[in-house]
Amino acid sequence: MAIAFVGVDLAKNVFAAHAVNESGRPELVRPAVPRAKLRELLASLPPCTIGMQACTGAHHWARKFHALGHTVRLMAPKFVAPYRKRGKNDAADAAAICEAVQRPDMRVVPVRTVDQQGRMMVHRARQGFVEQRTATLNGIRGLLAELWASCCR
Repeated sequence: MAIAFVGVDLAKNVFAAHAVNESGRPELVRPAVPRAKLRELLASLPPCTIGMQACTGAHHWARKFHALGHTVRLMAPKFVAPYRKRGKNDAADAAAICEAVQRPDMRVVPVRTVDQQGRMMVHRARQGFVEQRTATLNGIRGLLAELWASCCR
């Protein structure tokens, strides 16, 4: 049987992949795939559905896998966690992702383009500056309130 679903647990240097056929039987279990070999591994598979937990890096990989002809579904980690059957490690996460991606009612995150991710980075940076400004002003206000209370009463 051909591989129908793949779960990929993304990490910094070594990823985990778990692939099953239509009946749910594991066909490919790779608990340690180096970053440089992930694209090559998934390029060797026939078109299938690949699931990953949504994060900034997942959008990059989703675009790469989509270009290879795969269907990519990104899911929020909180929706994948209930499918983990054993301890928290990369291989168990990949198996849970593979299980979750098979669910027809699973909520997915749309894959963002590079432009969309760039715009989001600008908004996040701006939000960080706004928070820093607010914290600084609140700190100054607190110091002035102490000064006012001690000298003017």
